[in-house]
Amino acid sequence: MTGRMDRQSLHGGEPYLRMPVQMAPLDVSIIVVTYNTADMIGMCLDSLGPETGLSREVFVVDNASADGGAEMVRNRYPWVSLTVNKENRGFAAANNQVLPLCRGRYLYYLNPDAKLTGPGLLEKCIRFMDARPGVGLAGTRLINPDGTHQESISWRYPGQKFTRSEMTGLKGSIACVLGASMIARTDLIRKIGGFDEDFTLYGEDQDLCLRVRRAGGEIGYIDDVVVLHYGGQSERQSLPAEVWKKKSVAEYRFYRKHYSPETIARIRRADLRKARFRLLTLKLTMPFTRDRARAEGKRIKYRAIYETLKPLKSKGGN
Repeated sequence: MTGRMDRQSLHGGEPYLRMPVQMAPLDVSIIVVTYNTADMIGMCLDSLGPETGLSREVFVVDNASADGGAEMVRNRYPWVSLTVNKENRGFAAANNQVLPLCRGRYLYYLNPDAKLTGPGLLEKCIRFMDARPGVGLAGTRLINPDGTHQESISWRYPGQKFTRSEMTGLKGSIACVLGASMIARTDLIRKIGGFDEDFTLYGEDQDLCLRVRRAGGEIGYIDDVVVLHYGGQSERQSLPAEVWKKKSVAEYRFYRKHYSPETIARIRRADLRKARFRLLTLKLTMPFTRDRARAEGKRIKYRAIYETLKPLKSKGGN
């Protein structure tokens, strides 16, 4: 396999490449993209531990964090290939940034607020993929910090019930898995161009899974690989309304890319009706509810969704 002598700039962001050299392939390339998660990334990297049964490399891409996380990774984890961006390029672009450097047969995407719960789990992921050549990408079981199950599988894409023929001919029954912990075939991800960089924070895992299926691969699920995932840590400084607006914008970006204008119009009408109805019922019931904080959270959610969707044209543009 022809590779490159890959060294990454620890300060400038973009990896720099030297003369091509012959490099042996590895089992897996692990990619962690971080943004202001200095208090979590150490836990994440420590959980990788020594994997004696496989060959691997670890990439961390820091998206211009202001919390000293990059310096901590540089000092405490010399075995990590670190890239520090001068600006926040978004989750999708940061993952793609190191894709040309990866020598693993597989890519393992891990969030910085997640950790493997035991040794040998990456080996299980690789055995799962080796035994199922038809699976292009697979997610793992996720749990919350209190040990409860965290939903990580979707059997349908957002708005899919409104589609006509957009989702025909797809292989497998799983629509997508949560991007916090997933393994994929490197050659397939390169073939489809990696993550779509128009998605900056939300929706990129759904889009990637759909494109894997359209390229002929199935989406798998590895139930005996358990990863603890805190979730939402990079958005801790964002107001709830801002988060819901970002999610809504990402969802409609997914629609514009994969659905017909007629389908998008149907989805928008349904979403607006639901948002109006929920805002009205919340207004009427708010004085009588016991859990005011929960009700206020719902009000913020549907107000943000309504304000995001109202300016959209029926054909799905914004």
